[in-house]
Amino acid sequence: MWIQEKRNKVSYWKLYYHFVWGTKNRLRLIDSILEPQVYRAIAAKALEMDGIVHALGGVEDHIHLAVSIPPKIAPAKFIGDVKGNSSHFINHVVRPGDFEFYWQDTYGVFSFGEKNLSAVVRYIHDQKKHHAEGTWIPAMEMMDDGESA
Repeated sequence: MWIQEKRNKVSYWKLYYHFVWGTKNRLRLIDSILEPQVYRAIAAKALEMDGIVHALGGVEDHIHLAVSIPPKIAPAKFIGDVKGNSSHFINHVVRPGDFEFYWQDTYGVFSFGEKNLSAVVRYIHDQKKHHAEGTWIPAMEMMDDGESA
């Protein structure tokens, strides 16, 4: 349960989303050096938008994010701002001038209930293992028009 107090108004909300999106052209750009900086930018923007990050993980060509966002923000607006902010941060702060980092235009988003939160968090935290062992779940990897990771 989250209660958000703004200007003497209290709102109660419990909304869970699982976002998944990839690098442009599915290039394997998110290496062990870039990964923490990409994740930091994603988490910072999510928090700035009053989101609650439950899990963040991925592999070299795509990211998973389990997050709760307040109902005042549409999921499309949220992910657009998160993707835009993180690519801008990488291109202009982390690696200015020598690197081009972009996300694909499409993404997948799934809503889920609180009882599934621990399973989704575990799945996201184990992304590298799932992809290395081929145990990833196609339905949780969907990003666009039926294409999965």
